[in-house]
Amino acid sequence: MATYQQIEAAKALAELSRFAAVIDVRSPAEFAEDHMPGAVNWPVLNDEERRVVGTLYKQDPFEARKLGASMVARNIAAHLDAHRERLPKHWRPLVYCWRGGQRSGAMNWFLNQIGFKSLQLLGGYKSFRAEVRLALEQLPGRLRLVVLCGRTGCGKTRLLQALAAQGAQVLDLEALARHRGSVLGALPGSPQPSQKGFDTALWRALAALDPERPVYVESESRKIGSVQLPEALHRQMRGHGQCVWVEMDEPGRVELLLQDYAHFRADPQGFGALLDGLVTLRGRERVQRWQDLALQGQWAEVFAELMREHYDPGYERSLLNHFPQLAQAQRLQLPDGSPQAMDSAARRLLAQD
Repeated sequence: MATYQQIEAAKALAELSRFAAVIDVRSPAEFAEDHMPGAVNWPVLNDEERRVVGTLYKQDPFEARKLGASMVARNIAAHLDAHRERLPKHWRPLVYCWRGGQRSGAMNWFLNQIGFKSLQLLGGYKSFRAEVRLALEQLPGRLRLVVLCGRTGCGKTRLLQALAAQGAQVLDLEALARHRGSVLGALPGSPQPSQKGFDTALWRALAALDPERPVYVESESRKIGSVQLPEALHRQMRGHGQCVWVEMDEPGRVELLLQDYAHFRADPQGFGALLDGLVTLRGRERVQRWQDLALQGQWAEVFAELMREHYDPGYERSLLNHFPQLAQAQRLQLPDGSPQAMDSAARRLLAQD
């Protein structure tokens, strides 16, 4: 097989907008876990075919290659049949697989034989992943972070959204993680990304920020649901970020929690099952009381007690331990969680930049 033009990951990422398409030829399961920005999936082996070829390879590599080659050829032909009418003469795609090996090499060979100016990503997805990890180590240190701290239910997330609506730079980690960050934080109908998928989304968000302007971010623990923040970002938030302490009286906080977690009204049993995760910290008797209140529909009481007896003590200890700059934090009092209150608070913050 002839050697066709290849491109290194760093150069490909710098020139990504110049490619007419980014084609990921890995299996659908690999693609679903994570992929390059804007990539489309043209698998040369589907999930089952990849399993069959991989199993056979352990027994007889030569037979596996023969079988794999026939599958790959048929799949590439199917992709070309499906797309050829929409591909102009000067179409220039970037093609990649897991390691820049035979799968993307086969697709790249076919495309170049047709006459397209196709490029194969050297090192494949693994080289892209290495670039993402390197960027996640380097980018956070360039940012001037303003960290919104405050007790559960005080409106930090809504304030972050109000800041974004008024043109501020915002890094919404919970939106990227698709999770609110607590034992109750899973979003209904919205599964979390894989760790790799989260890293890629975070890399794209960080790369888009202007280091000359402040970046507002909500205080988070290292783990948001099932995904983890990069150490460099976590360190920058806790050691170098400017803190703003957001306050709201308890009735307003309870009302916000009732709104944000309204989906549990239809599933008190599911709510109670999640609270089982607090037994080690808070004891069976106390958790059972919260579960009983939920079954009785006394949601305001449940959230008020969870705030006072679980979230507030743990959150404040964590903040004091990890944010040494908190003692000098600006204090921002919010009357409630209304859009008007959030817009007003956002304007006050931005006026001080």
